[in-house]
Amino acid sequence: MRQALATALAIASAPAVFQSHHALAQTEVAKLRLNDRIERELSAGQTDVFRIDLRDDQFLFATVRQPGIDVVVRLLDPAGERLQEIDGPGVGGTEYVTFFPQESGEYRMEIVPFLDDAEPGLYAIAIERLEPAAPTESGRVDQVFTPWDRDGSPGAAVAVMQDGEIIHERGYGLAQLEYSIPITPSTVFHVASVSKQFTAYAVAMLALEGKLSLDDDIRLHLPDLPDFGQTITIRHLIHHTSGLRDQWVLLEMAGWRLDDVITRDQILRLVKRQRELNFTPGDEHLYCNTGYTLLAEIVSAVTGQPFPEWVAEHIFRPLGMTSTHFHDDHQLVVPNRAYSYAQQAEGGFRKSVLSYATVGATSLFTTVQDLAKWIRNLDEAQLGGPAVAELMHTRGVLNNGDTLSYAFGLIIGESRGLRTVGHPGADAGFRSYVVRYPDEDFAVVILSNLASFSPGSMARRVAEIYLSDKMRPEEPEEEQPDTVAAPEPWAPDATQLAEYAGEYTSDELGTTYTFAVQDSVLVATHVRHDPITLTPRTEDAFDGDSEIFERVEFERNAANEITGFRASSGRVRNLLFVKR
Repeated sequence: MRQALATALAIASAPAVFQSHHALAQTEVAKLRLNDRIERELSAGQTDVFRIDLRDDQFLFATVRQPGIDVVVRLLDPAGERLQEIDGPGVGGTEYVTFFPQESGEYRMEIVPFLDDAEPGLYAIAIERLEPAAPTESGRVDQVFTPWDRDGSPGAAVAVMQDGEIIHERGYGLAQLEYSIPITPSTVFHVASVSKQFTAYAVAMLALEGKLSLDDDIRLHLPDLPDFGQTITIRHLIHHTSGLRDQWVLLEMAGWRLDDVITRDQILRLVKRQRELNFTPGDEHLYCNTGYTLLAEIVSAVTGQPFPEWVAEHIFRPLGMTSTHFHDDHQLVVPNRAYSYAQQAEGGFRKSVLSYATVGATSLFTTVQDLAKWIRNLDEAQLGGPAVAELMHTRGVLNNGDTLSYAFGLIIGESRGLRTVGHPGADAGFRSYVVRYPDEDFAVVILSNLASFSPGSMARRVAEIYLSDKMRPEEPEEEQPDTVAAPEPWAPDATQLAEYAGEYTSDELGTTYTFAVQDSVLVATHVRHDPITLTPRTEDAFDGDSEIFERVEFERNAANEITGFRASSGRVRNLLFVKR
């Protein structure tokens, strides 16, 4: 997924020198100063370079608007070493550059097209602020969040912890654009997959109490689930090694939109229709939301309580997380909540609707302040004792003995030489990231209501403000050459494509797609989705231009007649559709 650092910020009304240049030569260099706003046309293969004089006691905030072309912004130090590469919201959006120079000198900003074959288009670059760097860490965090610290924009809430206490907390931007309600540290956000660690904690507590075993067959607790002929254990669900197909991809393939009302019962009915797995349980790690939905169902089955009630009684209330709940009713009124938004290509924002009524994999509503209490629990093992905390950090192991980075709803990693434990979340326009640096007793929580916001990148920026003296220098990523030979292209004519036309039904999804040839192109249509254009790759195999069908491979019988196809898309593999 492309990294998104921000969304649209209109280039403002301060006095400006405006220059317009078109069709400039590659790598042309220009000097960029405060209040200069330069518009240029950029083409494929072109690099525009801007020089900026900076001192080591300054803070830089620059914007690159993209009205006509999606660009990548690279910031280089005086020695030519790359410091940042920023690629956010795409055409119509704005890339944000925030930076604290470590040395004085002439820096360079390079602007290149995101696509190698991009059509020529306009962009506009400006230095919005060039000011003294704040003298305190909290002040520098505020400066990093400058792009969202304004009226009219969604934003984020931030909490920074050191030694178990909050040392910085603040909101930036608006929780609700319609009523200009600001984000504060007490604003309630949907945190998407950050929810998973709470579901995993509930399972860990029950396991250590002897009420379930991590190696139980999940059908022991949920006997209505299909028998796939292979045992799926609770441990498989925890570590995303079950082989189950992902619920969100299945729903989209079945005709749902992710802004529909989506309920627990709808998901469970769809899961119970499945007849095949992506792979043998334990052979691979493939992120699967279905697994965590089923874990919540197992907690309910074992305890006899609805999952949201059990977690509230045994986790939220004991920890004093008074603004936190699992949201299993999409019609429930939640005081002080944020709504989610996405950037519009033409500028401004639109609502990004979320109406989930399903829990376990997602739908935790909480605040940065309550998540600080949760972090303290993970560090101090307040609930369940050290055994639960240890289990939460136990990484998964595949059948071949390989150890995963994924533990119990937590990802064990490292950043610039420091050990990290965290997890991101993304649903609709909500973006979240909770990360701990356990050896430094340090943590960052960022919750946002803007789809193009990158909380992981921002959390790293915040951590660098406080921990830079303990971090290793950042090593540039090496581009790996593509060593896979492309298959010989297959170019069927309209007559050959007509063989694939017809209606295809999936019993596992309970839905039908119609394939037809339109203007010599094979197209798949569904009553609830936009048409999907299918590009031939090899004989009987096509690539789709939609995440619903990324790959379609047709099957034939002994008489060489097409009988159906297998569809794959991300976390769903080889789902069978039969020709009617």
